Amino acid sequence: TVIDWAVKNVKAILPPDEAAKIDITNLPLDDKASYDLLKRAETTAVFQLESRGMKELIKRLQPDTFEDIVALVALFRPGPLQSGMVDDFVNRKHGRAKVDYPHPDLEPVLKPTYGVIVYQEQVMQIAQVLAGYSLGGADMLRRAMGKKKAEEMAQQRQLFLEGAQSRDIDEKTAGPIFDLMEKFAEYGFNKSHSAAYALVAYQTAWLKAHYPAAFMAAVLSADMDNTDKIVGLIDDCRDMKLIVLPPDVNHSKIQFTVADDNSIRYGMGAIKGVGEAALAGIVAERDQGNIFTSLYDFCQRVDMKKINRRVMDSLVKAGALDSLGGHRASLEASLTKALQIAEQHRDNHDSGQNDMFGLMTVDQQQHVEEPLLEVAPWSEEQLLIAEKETLGLYLSGHPIDRYIDELSKFIPKKINELDAPESKGYKRNEIPVITAGLIVAIRTMKGKNGGRMAFITLDDQTARLEVRVFSEVYEQYQSLIQPDKLVVIQGKIGQDNFTGGLAATADTVYDIARAREMCGKTLLVTINHQTELSDIITPMQTTLGPFRDGLTAIELEYINQDARALIRLGEDWKVIPTDTLINDLNNLPTVTAVRMTYGT
Repeated sequence: TVIDWAVKNVKAILPPDEAAKIDITNLPLDDKASYDLLKRAETTAVFQLESRGMKELIKRLQPDTFEDIVALVALFRPGPLQSGMVDDFVNRKHGRAKVDYPHPDLEPVLKPTYGVIVYQEQVMQIAQVLAGYSLGGADMLRRAMGKKKAEEMAQQRQLFLEGAQSRDIDEKTAGPIFDLMEKFAEYGFNKSHSAAYALVAYQTAWLKAHYPAAFMAAVLSADMDNTDKIVGLIDDCRDMKLIVLPPDVNHSKIQFTVADDNSIRYGMGAIKGVGEAALAGIVAERDQGNIFTSLYDFCQRVDMKKINRRVMDSLVKAGALDSLGGHRASLEASLTKALQIAEQHRDNHDSGQNDMFGLMTVDQQQHVEEPLLEVAPWSEEQLLIAEKETLGLYLSGHPIDRYIDELSKFIPKKINELDAPESKGYKRNEIPVITAGLIVAIRTMKGKNGGRMAFITLDDQTARLEVRVFSEVYEQYQSLIQPDKLVVIQGKIGQDNFTGGLAATADTVYDIARAREMCGKTLLVTINHQTELSDIITPMQTTLGPFRDGLTAIELEYINQDARALIRLGEDWKVIPTDTLINDLNNLPTVTAVRMTYGT
């Protein structure tokens, strides 16, 4: 389904003559762009190749032929991974281990897999080549090895040795080869199945490499009901430098669509709390008429029997009504009146009040227009919270945006600028690090000492970093290690030998308030120059009171035309510089600015 949808998306954006050339069933199997994508392990949404473990194996293997993809599918299973044959396969491919064959006649059989027995078919071919088995006899051998019945295996061993001897291969050579076949038959995968999976994997990789927007729109549409999946796929779109445009009642369809070569339009079907029947009505009305021009126009044209207040709230919060004018706060505030007018409009139509003969259509009736209510716009934080509630992710911005300038005062490098010395052997060569980001993923597991430890993923919009939090540290900072929490991590960083990327280990975890205390100097509050200092004492005491007993000193800055005065409050008024305190101070009418100061 994903491939069919993706191909339709591709053909929809190509000129007809180019679209006619697209044949997904007849792709060249040596496409460089596809293998480059695989080597980078950019395989999210690529069939069979998207799991974390598979990506790590791909980075090690660096597939550059279709046979490598077939082998990947066969090797990524518990048996081969635990047996050591995967390491042998990878090392032989890259020349770190010698490619040899148990017998010279087996080179044609085992050359595609660097001398390693990977497939059940290879076991059968070895029996045919060395011991003269028929195809049926070789299949019986394969099944006997799978059953592991001692008596049956003894019979097969004797048959194999006799067949090999008839071809001038002595028992000293044939016996170990049979043992090798028996060992690998335990892990061998059916090559025809593996090749079929590999072909679909290659087709999806080709689509992703050449038509990323069309492919990702299809993948997103296939997973619209799975918010967790959508979040990960949108992240992948951003990594691919694709622009994800917000849902819009004037441009979106139910599914995700291609806006242009580098843009995807969010599908309205992925908005929480909005049913498909409601969306189908919206799209049908828009496509058979004109675009919606206002909130009132929208409410009076769509079927309000299918679209209730809850649906409208979700559309507003998701940003799907932004093109109707105003801002989201004014749209939400105006909903009650807009819905009342729409209901009256529908009642008038049903009773024929607007048409003496009852012959006018709904569209021919005069629509009522009202200005949107004037209210304060939502803050950036409110906008993002509403998007997370309805879309499952932040689309128009990122919670870390407002902290970027401040973090740069004490975080020397963004995540994409971090580096670490190369590790040798299994021990990481680590150096000290301090970094920050939003927690976007948490995995917990039992540590060696029996306590819970965590692996968290930090995102600072430039890149992501996995941080290992051992049980003692996790227990101490568990209250801070929560989804969507901005944290500052102090610890160590090194290269991960397995993935080839960077990985950190946390020693200390701070929230932003604690980081300000540890790294900042003072909280500087600038007072309106027209204010008498005596007028600020009481409101300042009231505001600061709940945040006392911190480590950060308060400085009041008073500037007028003649002079600048800096007043440092006493030790008793040191505070915890939380976002709430800074917002409360900014809301005082006598205050013009609040900021942390850093440096010596």
